[in-house]
Amino acid sequence: MEIRKLSRVTALALTILLVLPLGTWAQGKEIVLKWPSIWVGKDSKAPAIAQIVENFNKANAGKIRVEIEPQPDYNAYEQKVRTSLAARQVPGDIFTFNLNATTREFYSSPLLMDFTKYLTGDWKASFDPGSVAQSTVNKKLKSLPFETAILPIWYNTDLLKKAGVTSIPGTLPEFWAAMDKLKAAGITPMSQMSGDTNAWTSMLWFSHLAVSQGGPNVWDKPFTDKVFVESAKILKRMFVEYSTPDAVGAGAGVSGGHFLAGRTAVFSNGPWYAGRADLRATPFFNSIVVAPAPVIGPNRNMMISILQSNIAAGETKDSARREAILAFLKYLTSRENISLLQSTSGAMFAIDSGFIPLDPLQKQFYDLAAKSKITSHHLQAAYGAEATLEFAQQLGALVLGKITPEEFCALVEKKIDR
Repeated sequence: MEIRKLSRVTALALTILLVLPLGTWAQGKEIVLKWPSIWVGKDSKAPAIAQIVENFNKANAGKIRVEIEPQPDYNAYEQKVRTSLAARQVPGDIFTFNLNATTREFYSSPLLMDFTKYLTGDWKASFDPGSVAQSTVNKKLKSLPFETAILPIWYNTDLLKKAGVTSIPGTLPEFWAAMDKLKAAGITPMSQMSGDTNAWTSMLWFSHLAVSQGGPNVWDKPFTDKVFVESAKILKRMFVEYSTPDAVGAGAGVSGGHFLAGRTAVFSNGPWYAGRADLRATPFFNSIVVAPAPVIGPNRNMMISILQSNIAAGETKDSARREAILAFLKYLTSRENISLLQSTSGAMFAIDSGFIPLDPLQKQFYDLAAKSKITSHHLQAAYGAEATLEFAQQLGALVLGKITPEEFCALVEKKIDR
């Protein structure tokens, strides 16, 4: 991906801002909007987000100022959002969260601004209608769909070739055969993990396996169903036979670190990972291929696809503050700024910017999305925080043989609020 210099869009961004209505805050005190953001530090979206905020603040000096409060620990941030809202407080004037079974419960809270009557006209037309529909609960739009993602399997084809694997495995038997060849060549086949609050990359694998067998509505089944039990068995085999020795207890940094270091050949993550500078600096970057998970059931051309993050705002009776929040969100989600985020981070968004990817890896994601005939969300989006945490906490016990796949699924089922 050719990372576009942020300064190239500064003039255009400032032009857009200068024509924004000044509103009622123009006559009074500067309004400061707090934004606790995970898009900081090494996150691939951090440079563009920082530039967008800087441009907005310059053009609205003395009227509105957005202050980013860095939240580099993603898991801690998710907990902060849940804890704040449960305590009837908002974590910031503007904040993001994953829309899932747990966070949907907050839609009933008067703490969140309802965008239904504000998302109109050209602003509404720029959003993907399906994503807006997914973000609407009981006819209320209390968060704006923002980042989307497909979550394929990543392959380091340089390592595959060293092991004599000449094609991306399309079925589970082909996948096992490829993993065996990698092992025989002295290469650790896969990155897996059971740490963090969601066992992220392994949770993605489990989701692929379940949807491949049970279809996009598989999450409606009891978690004790044979589809989930079989998926647990397959995931356990991936850990025991083909992953790194530290996979049990490993977090996303460790799991991804093995792939980044060229120690593992197979990984799973989203398009935002393609924009990481440390990934792009690897000698195998140009050999990376992303593909659907190996088919183990009747459902082909299947992909896990999600709303990765939604943007919410604190409700306020102060009309000037509300106007300031809306002004910033309209600017943030403008065609120009979404295009900037796409071109510099690799991420995908629920807003139409007209962006056409030129980078080969980023183009692979867009092509995969277009070819996918069946899409489904993952376990976390289906069941929420408590069930996902139980999945992560019990996964190590499953892998170590302390519980059976049937027991593992029964424990997760108990945490699902149906």
